[in-house]
Amino acid sequence: MKAKFWTGVMIALLSIFLVGAVVSAFRFLRVDDLLARGIGVGVLLLVAIGAWVLWREISFGWRTERLGRILDAEDGLPEDTVERSPGGRADKTQADEQFQRYAAEAESNPEDWRSWFRLSIAYDVASDRARARKTMRRAIAMEKQTR
Repeated sequence: MKAKFWTGVMIALLSIFLVGAVVSAFRFLRVDDLLARGIGVGVLLLVAIGAWVLWREISFGWRTERLGRILDAEDGLPEDTVERSPGGRADKTQADEQFQRYAAEAESNPEDWRSWFRLSIAYDVASDRARARKTMRRAIAMEKQTR
């Protein structure tokens, strides 16, 4: 719940920033100077990219949470049995063992989004965030195809 609160705060702050940037861009566009208009167009492009990235990340979070709720209802979420340091860092040996188990499951069930979801969690516990996100995107796409 705490993470959702801070995520909401960040979304609100970024939204305020994007609205402010749009207002500034339109002010630049109304000036009778080619350079100012170019800045206005550039700012609008940056805002469009920022809004797209924001939407993509929010959508990713919603879809991930949705799949997590489905697995939780099926009692299929992986158990967090990896010991953590006082700072929250996972024990590397245990994280690697857990990863191997879920990697083998994904290899034996390559068409099951549930195994890819669990593998994504294992990547995350092993501190490989890039692969965790890539694997979660795969699980999301696979689940979407089964609907």
